[in-house]
Amino acid sequence: MNKKITLLLFAIVLMAVAPVQAQVKLGVKGGLNINNMSLNSDLVSSSNRTGFFIGPTLKFTLPVVGLGIDAAALYDQREAKSDDKTIKSQSLNIPINLRYIIGLGNIAGIYFAAGPQFGFNVGNKNIYTENDLNATKTTWNFKDSNFSINLGTGVMLLKHLEIGANYNIVCGKTGDVTVKKATDSVTSTSKNRSNAWQISAAYYF
Repeated sequence: MNKKITLLLFAIVLMAVAPVQAQVKLGVKGGLNINNMSLNSDLVSSSNRTGFFIGPTLKFTLPVVGLGIDAAALYDQREAKSDDKTIKSQSLNIPINLRYIIGLGNIAGIYFAAGPQFGFNVGNKNIYTENDLNATKTTWNFKDSNFSINLGTGVMLLKHLEIGANYNIVCGKTGDVTVKKATDSVTSTSKNRSNAWQISAAYYF
């Protein structure tokens, strides 16, 4: 019983001390998307394109245990090529990642992060393209929202600057692509999913 009381008192003290030791920092984050636009069939010829993201970010860390949480509100743009036209998807992404930090003194540190991301479409939901040479019409339909998972790592420098690499894995589809040929009465539809490698830099004030 004494051990249980001791552990309970220790937990209460830890909960009381944690907010004092916690560090909350506001910053700005930006970087590049290296897309992996994948379709479930070869209906549309698409290629990797480089997009970007930028926005405010918030970092909450507990130095005692090396754990923390970061969250951001990022304007995100990703691109693909269709019928000689660049297709852009634009969204507001809100990633919330759990972080584990390994400190290397006051100069640098290494962190690992993983967590969910919630995306909301803020661009065109329906985009139409035509290819006169192949007599085809293509319709891109983007979903209003999507859910994805982030897996990343990076380094902290001088307590203010962070450089990171992240892989964003989309759960489900981000939209669909419909191709209609003038000489064919059959319309082909393919689901679209846009995963991306992300290279980022963040500065915390």
